[in-house]
Amino acid sequence: MSASHIPDLDNSETLNVNPFNDAQDVKNWIRQQALALGFADCGFIGVNHPVFSQQMQGLRDWLAAGHYGQLKFMALNHDKRANPGLLVEGSRTIVSVRMDYLETAPRPRRIEDNLRPNHAIIARYARGRDYHKTMRSRLKLLAQKIQIMLPQWQHLDVNADQPFVFRPFSDSAPIFERPLADAAGLGWTGKHTLLLNKQSGSFFVLGELFLSLALPDDSPVTAHCGSCTACIDICPTKAIVAPYKLKADACISYLTIEHDGVIEEKYRKAIGNRVFGCDDCQLICPWNRYAKISPIDDFLARHNLDDSLLIQLWQWSEEMFLDKTQGSPIRRTGYVNFLRNLAIGIGNAPYAYDNIVQLKSRLGTLGDVLDEHIQWSILEQKSKQANDVFID
Repeated sequence: MSASHIPDLDNSETLNVNPFNDAQDVKNWIRQQALALGFADCGFIGVNHPVFSQQMQGLRDWLAAGHYGQLKFMALNHDKRANPGLLVEGSRTIVSVRMDYLETAPRPRRIEDNLRPNHAIIARYARGRDYHKTMRSRLKLLAQKIQIMLPQWQHLDVNADQPFVFRPFSDSAPIFERPLADAAGLGWTGKHTLLLNKQSGSFFVLGELFLSLALPDDSPVTAHCGSCTACIDICPTKAIVAPYKLKADACISYLTIEHDGVIEEKYRKAIGNRVFGCDDCQLICPWNRYAKISPIDDFLARHNLDDSLLIQLWQWSEEMFLDKTQGSPIRRTGYVNFLRNLAIGIGNAPYAYDNIVQLKSRLGTLGDVLDEHIQWSILEQKSKQANDVFID
């Protein structure tokens, strides 16, 4: 029975004949409900799937290479990463979901962010509401819909006659999130280490719903990167050191979000005007010509964060920062580190006398770390003063 023939929640309660014949019908119904809640797709994988233990050696090698920067939590909870069932007692199946987040489609294979050097570039997933909250709330709704249907599934061998257990996750636990989604058929792992989908590119976020239902695994899809190395070639800091290998402590997303304190000078020019995250490896990917616009309003840009000048955000007080980033992933980086990122962006911008004035206005106000980046940026601006060209 195809997904289109599985009745929705309301209609199924009025039928005299139970339409669910096997576990695949249950999976089709859950997938249908997930799509109705705004998820782009979902896949199913057991908590004991071999992918989890297989990933452990790769994680150990990555840690041994020292590519994790300040992400020391990656060295913890390896027992739960290898055995995700330990996270939720009684869980048997993980529903892996993806959620599109684009507000507008970028032009294919163009890094348009580089054409606006006076603008503060914020990664597209982070311009609206924090997706973690959106993801978890909708996964909880999906679980509640599933729970209502359990009586109709008790004649099936899916564990529906036992106490129902569920828990939603979204980048909030030691889970191999991307390998899990890969194994569940939501896409394949690209050379930039992000998940790619043949129909939707990569501009989506992932989440998981752990369930006590016993449902059969989905199958992975074939990879379609071929000989393409566009993501490796475009990376501003050369953080993709080889296909499928990311030096996280060189990645702009890590440097501008996760890294606390001084950013090494060797990366500052490459960061450009990216003040929270980086989309370059996605923007250049040919598969993102198929990227989809999100149906979810939470991803719409707030406070003009898709079109703000560096100097405008530099003038935010801490109170303004806290107000305008309420419910936003940008809050995660903190006020001082956000100013640090902006200082780098202003230093990389075309010369303007006001840039130097604005930079100097914050010297000595928020500590040595910010002062070091301000001084660097002032020197960068002065070095370009003789070639005063305005772009934007």
